Amino acid sequence: MAADSEVDFMIHGLFSYELFGQTLWITTSHVCILIVMLLLLTFALIANRKIKHAMEVPDTFQCIIELIVEKLDGMVENAMGHNAKYFANYIGTIFCFIFLSNISGLLGLRPPTADYGTTLALALITFGIITFQKFKHQHVSGFLKGLCDPWPIWAPINLIGDIAVPVSLSLRLFANILSGVVIEALVYTLLAKVAIIWPAALHVYFDLFSGAIQTYVFCMLTMTYVNQAIEDGEY
Repeated sequence: MAADSEVDFMIHGLFSYELFGQTLWITTSHVCILIVMLLLLTFALIANRKIKHAMEVPDTFQCIIELIVEKLDGMVENAMGHNAKYFANYIGTIFCFIFLSNISGLLGLRPPTADYGTTLALALITFGIITFQKFKHQHVSGFLKGLCDPWPIWAPINLIGDIAVPVSLSLRLFANILSGVVIEALVYTLLAKVAIIWPAALHVYFDLFSGAIQTYVFCMLTMTYVNQAIEDGEY
C-alpha cells in the first residue's frame, strides 16, 4: 500500500526521552489530553468568576452554567438519593472530562478516551472510591462477609467480580470510542475520493451521540456501584 494510502489513526510520537534506561514517548494522545484539560480548566475559571459576580438578571453564559450544574446535580440526585451531596462534584468532574474527551473528535483531535490508559485511570479512581466506601460503611467484617456470600466457597468468584468492575468500566468506554476512531480513519483513508459529505454523519454518531451515551453509562455505573457499596453497609 502506498504511503499516502496508509490508514492514519491520529496517534503519532512527537518526541522521546530516556527514563530509567527506558525510552518513553510523548504522543498526540498526551497533547489531546492536555488540550481537553486546559479547555475544562479555562471554562471552570471563567464560570467561577462569573458566578462570583452573578447578576440578579442572568445573562446567556450564566444561564448556561446554571443549566449545566442543575442537570448534573439532578442526574446525581436521581441516581444516588441522599448520598448525592457527597459525590456530585466527582461525578460532575468525570462527566465533563469524559464528554469533552469523547466529542473532541469534532475539533479534529484524537479522543483521549480512545486510549486505554485514559479509561483505565478513570476506572481505577472509581474503583478506589468504591473500595473505600465498602470499608468505610461495611468495615472489614462486613466486607469479608459479603465476599463469602452466600458460602465461603464463593469468595474467589466474588473477588473476581469486584476486580472485574474497573476492567469492564474501562474496556466499555475505550472500545466504543476506539471503534469510532477506527471506522472514521478507514472511511477517510480508503474512501477518500467519495467521502465528501456523508462522513459528517459518522462524526455526529460516533463523536456526539455515542460519546454522550458512553459518558452517561460510565457515570451511571459509577454512581450505582458506589451507592451499592454504601447501602450494603447500612443493612
